[in-house]
Amino acid sequence: MRMTNAQMYARMLASDGSYNGRFFFGVTSTGIYCLPSCKARKPKFENVRFFPTCEAARETGLRSCKKCHPDDFARGADPVLEDVEMLVAEIRANSAAFADARAVVRRSGFGSTRLFELFRQHYHATPADILLRARLEAAKQQLLVSRAGLAEISAAVGFESLSVFHEQFRRLNGLTPASFRSLPSERSFEIALPPGYPLPYLRRALSRDAHSVTDRLTGNCYETVAWLGEEAALLRLHLSPDSIRTEISGTQEFPATVQAHALVIGLLGLAEDAPAFARLAKRLGLSRLVAGRAGLCISQTPSVFDGLLWSIIGQQINLPFACLLRRRLIERVGTPLAGGLYPPPTVQAAAQLEPADLLPLQFSRQKADYIITTARLIATGQLDLEGLRTMSATRAERTLLAIRGLGPWSVNYLMMRSLGFPDCVPLGDTGVTSGLQSLLKLDERPDVDATRRLMAIFSPYRSLATAHLWQFNHPLPT
Repeated sequence: MRMTNAQMYARMLASDGSYNGRFFFGVTSTGIYCLPSCKARKPKFENVRFFPTCEAARETGLRSCKKCHPDDFARGADPVLEDVEMLVAEIRANSAAFADARAVVRRSGFGSTRLFELFRQHYHATPADILLRARLEAAKQQLLVSRAGLAEISAAVGFESLSVFHEQFRRLNGLTPASFRSLPSERSFEIALPPGYPLPYLRRALSRDAHSVTDRLTGNCYETVAWLGEEAALLRLHLSPDSIRTEISGTQEFPATVQAHALVIGLLGLAEDAPAFARLAKRLGLSRLVAGRAGLCISQTPSVFDGLLWSIIGQQINLPFACLLRRRLIERVGTPLAGGLYPPPTVQAAAQLEPADLLPLQFSRQKADYIITTARLIATGQLDLEGLRTMSATRAERTLLAIRGLGPWSVNYLMMRSLGFPDCVPLGDTGVTSGLQSLLKLDERPDVDATRRLMAIFSPYRSLATAHLWQFNHPLPT
C-alpha cells in the first residue's frame, strides 16, 4: 500500500532501517537526501520531501548524504561497511600485527571516534575487544597444533605479557591455556565460573521446557545430546556454584572435546560482559533491573540451526506451545539415544520433510513452509549458517532478513541467542515490552517505536538488557 507522507515521516523519525529502499527523504534546508535509518539530526516536517528513488531526489537538485550513503544502499554496495569488514579480517588473520587499539585506528584511515562508532554499529564491539578475541582465537589454534611453550604462543599472538594472556584466556574460556591444550585427549573438563555467577538463572534457562526430549535437568546434573562432528554425543554437566564439570559419552575413540567445550561456554554465556552491563544499569539509576542477578548471561543455543528453529517456531505463539511443536518436530525426524534423549534435528533431516509431514503435528502451513524452505537453503549451500558467526552484525542481519519467514523479531532473537551479538533487541517481544512497562512504571506497554527508543539507553548491551527484562516480572529462581 502507498504510504502517506505522515507515515514515512514517522518511520524517518524512528530511524527505521526496515524501510530503507522503500523510500528516500530529502531535506530542503540542507540540500541532501537520506535513507530512513539515517542517524543525522531529524529535520522538521515542513523541510522534508519524500522520493521513491535516489534518481528522483537528485533530479530536484539534492545531493547524497555522506553519513548514510543512500546511493550505495540503492545499488547494493556499502563501501564503509566493506572497509570495516576488511580491517576486522586483517586483525583476525594476524592479530600480532596490531600492538593495540591505536594501531587498529591508524590502519583504518578513520579517526578514533569514527572507528569506535563503526565497530559498535557493525560488530557490536570495540576495536580493543575485536583485537583481544582475535588473539585468543589464534592462541587456541596454536595450543592445539603446535608444541610451542605458552610464553612463545602468548608473544606470537600479540599479548604484552604471559600473565595477561593467562588472565584473559581463563576469563573467556573457563580454563587455563594448559588445560585447554589437553582437551583433545580427554573425555571430561571443568570450567571455572566467574565470581557471582547466578547459577539458579542458568538452571531456569536449561529447564525452560520441562518435557524436553533433547535435554533434562535432574538436581544438579544437566544432560543434553549434541552433535559433535558427525556423531550425536551425550554431555553430562555437573553444576556447582564455582564450576561446571562436563563429561562426554559417545563411541568416538577421540571425542570432539574442543567442540564440546565451545558448546558449554555458549550454554554458560561466558563470552558476554555481564559486569559491564550491571555497571551501566546502575549508572542509569536502574539497579533494580539487575538486582539479584548482576552476573546474568544469555545461554546460547547448542547450534545456529537450533536457534533458527526456535526463532521460526516461536513466532507469535506462547512458549509452552512452541516447546510442544519443537518436541514433535524432533520426535518426527530423530531417533533417541540409549538414555532416551534425542539429538537435535539436523539440517538434512528437516530439508527432507514436506509441509504435509508437519501439519498433523499442529504446525501451521506457514511455519512448516518456513522451516523446510530455510533448511533446504542451508542444505544446498545458498545460506551459510555457520558463516554467520564470523560476519559483521550488519551483514548477518541483512543476510537473515533476506530469508523468507525471518522478520526483525526472529533475526534479532537468532543473533542474540545463537550468534552472540551483544546489542540486539527482538522488537515486538512481549517479554521485553512488559518488562519495560514494569521497570519504568509506564501506563501501558510500549509499541515498537517506543521500545526502540527506550532500549537505546542500554546500548551497547541491549541483548543483556533483553535477558534481564525477560526475568524482571518473574519470581527469583530457587
